[in-house]
Amino acid sequence: MNQTVVTEFILMGITNQPQLQLFLFTVFLMFYLFSFVGNLSIVFVVILDYQLHNPMYFFLGNLSFLDFFYSSTTVPKMLAGLVVEEKRISFQGCITQLHIFHFLGSTEAMLLATMSYDRYVAICNPLRYHVLMAKATCIQLSAVCWTTGFVYSLSHTILTSRLPFCMMNKLTHFYCDIKPLLKLACTDTHLNESLVSIVTGCVAVFTFILIIISYVFISRHLQNIQSTHSRHKAISTCTSHMTVVLLYFGTAFCTYLRPPSKDSLEQDRITAVLFTVVTPALNPFIYALRNKDVKKALTKMFLGNVGPHLQMGANL
Repeated sequence: MNQTVVTEFILMGITNQPQLQLFLFTVFLMFYLFSFVGNLSIVFVVILDYQLHNPMYFFLGNLSFLDFFYSSTTVPKMLAGLVVEEKRISFQGCITQLHIFHFLGSTEAMLLATMSYDRYVAICNPLRYHVLMAKATCIQLSAVCWTTGFVYSLSHTILTSRLPFCMMNKLTHFYCDIKPLLKLACTDTHLNESLVSIVTGCVAVFTFILIIISYVFISRHLQNIQSTHSRHKAISTCTSHMTVVLLYFGTAFCTYLRPPSKDSLEQDRITAVLFTVVTPALNPFIYALRNKDVKKALTKMFLGNVGPHLQMGANL
């Protein structure tokens, strides 16, 4: 029997209620602009400010660079879907979006684990910090994060793209993700679903355990620090990082490791908004507002020339 092969998908979006669409468009656009400006500002300030050329800010720059593209992978298409009727995406475009999204998402998990290791070395072994976290080592750790994320995503992309899709093409989401795509496949996807749960679970749990172990050692070491200033600075830095960790892993666990239910796809859309729209916008502010070096560098980058101009005006 002949079957119609799907060449495009229709993204159902977040809501079909017209009274909500304009409101959500405004709110999500603001978050996206915050993410756009905030993350790119941190990337540029880490590159341009020599005082931020150290391992911690090198990884922070990586994270901000990643978050900028992470939100840009899904949010523009979602915003367009809130204001126009056309919500179609080609099969190739859908698979590409899926690959980039999971590539960046898994890389972020690796980067957060690497950043926790960096904080462990800086706090627990400060005398050897610049030896253990030399420039070459940081580049290698970053390359491992990006390469592992790419390979992880590529495996899911290949398996999903080889599935047959026929007749049904309405995707119950605002971007192309694995779970809603598997629901549309016209074949048994039990193996794919199992692989998604197992592989994603292993990556998420492994990186999260590494982060927890790092902070267990850090918390023990902080009890032995006599200097109040040093202890406060270490706690402030770690608090920023742990806030980002909890936001990321909390939403990821709720989406990909939660037991399936009849309302799971609807719940996935809600949690997806958090880690695609909200979290990338909050990350730069979490780090900037709690880090004096970043705030000082950002102020110098944006307002550095204000003082000389004011002085020149006074002389005139």
